[in-house]
Amino acid sequence: MTTAEKAHTLVDVARMRAFFHEGPPKEVKVRLRYLERLETTIRRRESEILEALRADLGKTAFEGYATEVGFTLDEIRYLRKNLRSWARPRSIFPSIVQLPGRSYIRYEPRGVVLIISPWNYPFQLLVVPLAGAIAAGNVAVLKPSEFAPATAQIIQTIVEETFPPEYVQVVQGGAEVAAALLEEDWDYIFFTGSTRIGRKVAEAAARRLIPYTLELGGKSPAIVEADADIPIAARRIAWGKWLNAGQTCIAPDYVLVHENILEPFVEALKEAIERFYGDISQPPPEYARIIHRAHYERLLRMMGEGEVIYGGHTDPEKLYISPTLILSPRGSLVEEEIFGPLLPLIPYKEMVEAVDFVRRLPPPLALYVFSSSEEKQELYLQKLPSGGACINDTIMHIGSSRLPFGGVRESGIGRYHGWYSFETFSHARAVVRTPTWIDLPLRYPPYGKKLSLVRWLMG
Repeated sequence: MTTAEKAHTLVDVARMRAFFHEGPPKEVKVRLRYLERLETTIRRRESEILEALRADLGKTAFEGYATEVGFTLDEIRYLRKNLRSWARPRSIFPSIVQLPGRSYIRYEPRGVVLIISPWNYPFQLLVVPLAGAIAAGNVAVLKPSEFAPATAQIIQTIVEETFPPEYVQVVQGGAEVAAALLEEDWDYIFFTGSTRIGRKVAEAAARRLIPYTLELGGKSPAIVEADADIPIAARRIAWGKWLNAGQTCIAPDYVLVHENILEPFVEALKEAIERFYGDISQPPPEYARIIHRAHYERLLRMMGEGEVIYGGHTDPEKLYISPTLILSPRGSLVEEEIFGPLLPLIPYKEMVEAVDFVRRLPPPLALYVFSSSEEKQELYLQKLPSGGACINDTIMHIGSSRLPFGGVRESGIGRYHGWYSFETFSHARAVVRTPTWIDLPLRYPPYGKKLSLVRWLMG
């Protein structure tokens, strides 16, 4: 059986496309009804979702709700609140050559979309894009990560309780299933995951000229200037780094810290870790675990590529790696996204050194700058491109449905959340309506001496 033939056995895309063309998903009242049903089902299944997140990643109920369930519910509420206004045609003042016609933009659904999600935030990184796709009037096929099986199963249960199969389907399986799905003729692909796999998704989409969004990752730096509030910077970096045991695409991947404050900053980081987690020689109760053995072994290898100055505790049976501070990082610690609880600390003397260090790597998904100087803050924003940024904080730029989330180049293509999800999953169709009660002859041949008049009209 070829890969394309296997794809047809996984999901009946033709049936879903027929349902889409019949029209119900395009109707705003239907979209709103199913968004409400999705919200209701999630609330009813909340405890099962949280238990699944604990089983897959060791997340506490607080972390599971705050970063996954509550995050998703907030997004759905925001979509429901604004959908009617977003879906209305938007009038555009016509150009002089379009008069006496009128022009406007219709936001129309793309059709049948494929959404592929990773394992680190396995609920919200699948259901938030789904909510955007439904709000825009599409039908969707969901591919959850095989590395978070408990969450994948509860998502399938929620989808089957909420949607008919021709509207939304879940397809479970490993890399071979994802490869097979990419052979289908989708109208849009939305992928969240690693840059390496993102390139494969882009290649598959390019063969069929399928538009796509890629939400990827990279090495997101935190820069701590000498004038930063050291205790605040340490607490906020520690929180952002060790949330989900560092398995967050926008976690601070490394810290560039001014050499004049290196020692007090390290002490403040240690204090923050101990305040958050207590004794880290054993797995703390409010600390997630590494997703699987291969990732655990990869992180152990990376840990040896620098000087461990704090932490470094491990438990192979519990897939535990403690918060760990590393000086003099080298090799993959400075070249690859860490995606785990290892935090390299790199001292610098001048801003130009910090900027040059960040620039030698691809543009990051997030940039975190800690400084009390607005001039320095603005200089870093000007000099260093990134998908998003926080000044004197980490992670929080993802916390609002009013802000776009997405990367730059290797850290991602496209954006979503709130209006930006609606826009991503819609086609902005330009329409001009021209009346027939008048038909100006200027545009028609013979043109004769009309050029001077056209020059006057068009400038």
